[in-house]
Amino acid sequence: MHIYRTSNGWELEGAHGGRIPVPPQATSRLTTREDLYEYLVAIEGDAAPHSGGHALLAPIEEQEVWAAGVTYFRSRTARMEESEAGGGQSFYDRVYSAERPELFFKSTPNRTVGPAEPVRIRHDSKWNVPEPELTLLVSPKGRILGYTVGNDMSSRDIEGENPLYLPQAKVYDGSCALGPGILVVNEPLPSTTAIHIEIRRGGSPVFSDGTTLESMKRNPAELVQYLFRENTFPNGCFLLTGTGIVPPNTFTLASGDEIAITIDGIGTLTNPVA
Repeated sequence: MHIYRTSNGWELEGAHGGRIPVPPQATSRLTTREDLYEYLVAIEGDAAPHSGGHALLAPIEEQEVWAAGVTYFRSRTARMEESEAGGGQSFYDRVYSAERPELFFKSTPNRTVGPAEPVRIRHDSKWNVPEPELTLLVSPKGRILGYTVGNDMSSRDIEGENPLYLPQAKVYDGSCALGPGILVVNEPLPSTTAIHIEIRRGGSPVFSDGTTLESMKRNPAELVQYLFRENTFPNGCFLLTGTGIVPPNTFTLASGDEIAITIDGIGTLTNPVA
């Protein structure tokens, strides 16, 4: 099942193929329900599907957005390369093989954009890339409720100058995109799940690549466990799980580019670059 946050409230898409509105009394804090899957199964057959057509919004309510880094070998290599000048290249090699993962705060609801909304590149950065990531919807009690597509925008030159600048490279208005909806399931995604990105400039592809969850070094449940060790999330949270796709070092985003990220079974998140 998929749920979508729209300009007309939450909508549920089930096996019937159409969408039904989620009852209004349930739409407040819908995505914090510990029984989200069971609740949606119960209401799926209670209403006739309609065609939808309402504008999609970022599928976030009051959650914080967090992120994990260096969970794929490709990300480890890229972070080492970008940080060589700042003397931090060994940090990323060490964290890749360490027991403790890299976890950092990424975004708030007001900084997060949804489908078709523009992501931003910093005006004080010259090397910017998108990072396509499987993103977890996690309940207040630490249960993985569902999955969405995430784009962790990153200013590689700022982080590369000094690893302590990571918050400035990662956290700013329009630096995070989520959507198009949330896949709600009661079991983990298969390791063969594919992630693909295409960046278009002037309507033509300038970068395209893909990976699968098989290349991910850390288990999503492990990342959630570490995140919840000393943190409480009364509204639950979203957790981006890292990227295995990094454009070549000669590439940087430009205003007007279009980013399309697809994850099997979840959908495609498309955003222009402001």
